[in-house]
Amino acid sequence: PQKEDRFGYEEIAYLLISGALPTRDQLADFKARIDSRREFPTDFLGVFPRRTSSHSIMNVMARSILLLYAFDPTPDDTSPTHEVDVALSMLGRLPRIAAIAQAADRAAKNNECLVVPAAEPGFSMAETVLDILRGDEGFTHEEAMMLDVMLMLHAEHGGGNNSTFSCRVLSSSGTDAYSAYAAAMGSLKGPKHGGANFKVGQMIDDIAAHVEKWDDDDELAAYLARIVEGQAFDKSGLIYGLGHAVYTLSDPRAQLVKRYARKLAKNKGQEERLDLIERIEKLGPQVMRDVKGTKKPICANIDLYTGFVYSMLGIPQEMYTPIFAIARMAGWASHRMEELYGSSRIIRPAYNSYMPENEYVPIDERAKVSRIWA
Repeated sequence: PQKEDRFGYEEIAYLLISGALPTRDQLADFKARIDSRREFPTDFLGVFPRRTSSHSIMNVMARSILLLYAFDPTPDDTSPTHEVDVALSMLGRLPRIAAIAQAADRAAKNNECLVVPAAEPGFSMAETVLDILRGDEGFTHEEAMMLDVMLMLHAEHGGGNNSTFSCRVLSSSGTDAYSAYAAAMGSLKGPKHGGANFKVGQMIDDIAAHVEKWDDDDELAAYLARIVEGQAFDKSGLIYGLGHAVYTLSDPRAQLVKRYARKLAKNKGQEERLDLIERIEKLGPQVMRDVKGTKKPICANIDLYTGFVYSMLGIPQEMYTPIFAIARMAGWASHRMEELYGSSRIIRPAYNSYMPENEYVPIDERAKVSRIWA
């Protein structure tokens, strides 16, 4: 699509939900249906966001999805027609929910009046996100196309990732779409999953502040070693943005984002920072092997570059993971429907207990100090 200078996320979403690429007429109808669902149900704004303000936009998004259940006249309907309708309503409303959640949090902190941005008809998903974040500041076509690439790359990544699997597990029980999508949202919030892009941004800021010479590989490697040893940054021992459960030699998404990021960085005067991130990608795996003795191959994942791209687009850090969620909504919908209309069996993983067997001890004979709450 981008070779033809048009946005591609909606085509990806159509493919994921329907199983086939759309014709021009089908794509136009699909976009129009999403567009028609950007407005909220009557009385929804009476509850949201006034009673949902939080520093965590992901938390607000999850609660808002559950709240929308109450405004659906047939929320437990799992027919294909209703499932597609709910998916399209999520694609239409999630960008505004995220933006309003961010605005509500800032208004509460600054004791300001909350202004709910209006939905702009006819915009693509990428343009909608930038429009509600930028407001009167505006955005360029090139910036919207860059965000469109990010949305496409985050739209789907198989059924094994944690949030999609969460969605499939709940869907296998036959529960409603709102519950399944809220669960997926809660999973994606975690710093080991979708929240990693937020942590990467914080980590890059920390490294930039503590490494005096960004082009000195020895100084940078030494600070990375401190991070891996748990002595620097968040003391987790993790270099966020490195390593992936599936990709070991190379994450093709990261390579594609880096290619686009280079062009945008040149226009934004951010080439030195991109060079720093590339050095982290180059040095980090060996530092992890030296410090932890890790032998498995390690490569950069898409999160290493996602935050940098978002920062160049003027997107605040607290919106990084919500944008990931907005993009992944199409993938969740696809997997939910596959689970509903495929095997029709509840997912129940088997677990083996490794605890030793203990004899029952009468309550008066038990040790006074608990082994758990010492």
